[in-house]
Amino acid sequence: MSPGDTLAQEGAGTAGHGLSLKRQLLLWLLLPQLVLWLVGGALAYRIALNYAEKGIDQSLTQSVRSLARQVKPIGSGLLIDFPRAAQDIIEQDPQDRVSYLVSSPPGSFLLGNGRLPGPPQNLKPVTGEPVLYNVVVDGKPMRVALLEVNYGEATSPQRLRVQVAKSLVLQQRLTAELVADMLVPLLLLGTLLSVLVYGGISRGLRPLTRLQAQLGQLGQRHEQNVSALSPIEMTQAPQEVHALAAAVNQLLAAVRRSLGQEKRFLNDAAHQLRTPLAGLISQTELALAETDPPALRTRLSKVLAGAQRSAHLVQQLLSLARNEAEVRLQALDLAALAREVARDWTPRALSAGVDLGYEGADRLWVQGEAMLLREAVSNLLDNALLYAGKGSVVTLRVTQRQQQALLEVEDNGPGLSATEREHLFERFWRASELPGGCGLGLAIVAEIAQRHGGSASAQAVQPHGLRVRLSLLLAAADFEAFMATQASRAPEGAA
Repeated sequence: MSPGDTLAQEGAGTAGHGLSLKRQLLLWLLLPQLVLWLVGGALAYRIALNYAEKGIDQSLTQSVRSLARQVKPIGSGLLIDFPRAAQDIIEQDPQDRVSYLVSSPPGSFLLGNGRLPGPPQNLKPVTGEPVLYNVVVDGKPMRVALLEVNYGEATSPQRLRVQVAKSLVLQQRLTAELVADMLVPLLLLGTLLSVLVYGGISRGLRPLTRLQAQLGQLGQRHEQNVSALSPIEMTQAPQEVHALAAAVNQLLAAVRRSLGQEKRFLNDAAHQLRTPLAGLISQTELALAETDPPALRTRLSKVLAGAQRSAHLVQQLLSLARNEAEVRLQALDLAALAREVARDWTPRALSAGVDLGYEGADRLWVQGEAMLLREAVSNLLDNALLYAGKGSVVTLRVTQRQQQALLEVEDNGPGLSATEREHLFERFWRASELPGGCGLGLAIVAEIAQRHGGSASAQAVQPHGLRVRLSLLLAAADFEAFMATQASRAPEGAA
């Protein structure tokens, strides 16, 4: 399955389990707009209704006061001056009919065109002050203004109640029409805005569509050629898509490096194993054809040497491949690890006639992976014991320099020229044709140093010899102790 197919399947899976990016953007942009439109409509209706109610209250208050002035007390009686023309004006609109009622004492009908209920129990009228309340008469909501006044003699006081009511049906209808007149243009504007938002989102997401197309093309080309994983270009896209393209390009670069390392490893392994395996086959065929025991023994010795060299090569190739995996760093004592590896290599140093020793720090903590650092120290000692020569001195040294830990293997052998030192850490490069080496040991050392965030280097030793150095990062505790020591020495140096 190609990466393009994988990408398409992942996209289909995402679409099947959730909304697309376009739909999410439309949802989050248009849904608040709809909610705001509905809330605005409700608020507009309430505000219009409130203002209409205030207008009705003001009109009813004036009407009830005017009607109360038409009732004039005469002694212990009342004179009601309410012309028929005024009554016709009040009752002329059947849809917006105004009802009135005059009663004395309150509740006893004197004059009016309907029976209006009194105020609620929680509303106590005050003489001379109109009160307003809502009632339902014949199934229709109405607004009532009520005014009570006193009349009569002091020895025989009486109270007059005047009520004027107006239907709220017309008020509600006018309010609804007013809100509709406000919201319809807003709805049209919202629809136009929605179309513009949809077009803007579609246009803004075009770079992602082009990016998907480029990734699909990369996936198709990858099936044919690894080098076809070229960086994608989004020169005319928004800045956010540039960041996405840069991240994808970094991923593609990592994939190219990984595939390139894998291909180089396979090519190197095939090339390096071809010669010793061919030699093994040749020596084995000659040994099978040999009848003389001493000659047969010689042939088998060569077969054994070839097999050992092949086994060493395979081990180095596996170490090289293992070093390219992820490294988990943790604090470890580099000095203790170096002394332990030196003890393990002492028997071989004695058999090779080499004086192997250790010098430097007793304890030095670094951030590293114990197995890989052990592999690096072993390769350095193996290289030194192999090429320094009999009678030479090899020193394994661990020291501290500022925030770095230095691991060095130094010998007083023949050394290397400046030109040869430039190629020292290249894979399969050998400065000598001595048997036993395969040109991978120091390349593995350099790879391990790089995986630990450090570096590997080589310097000449006077009058002759070679020093290979690994620079590693100190653990946090040792670095803080080093800085504290430097700070405590600063006043003495200044003094």
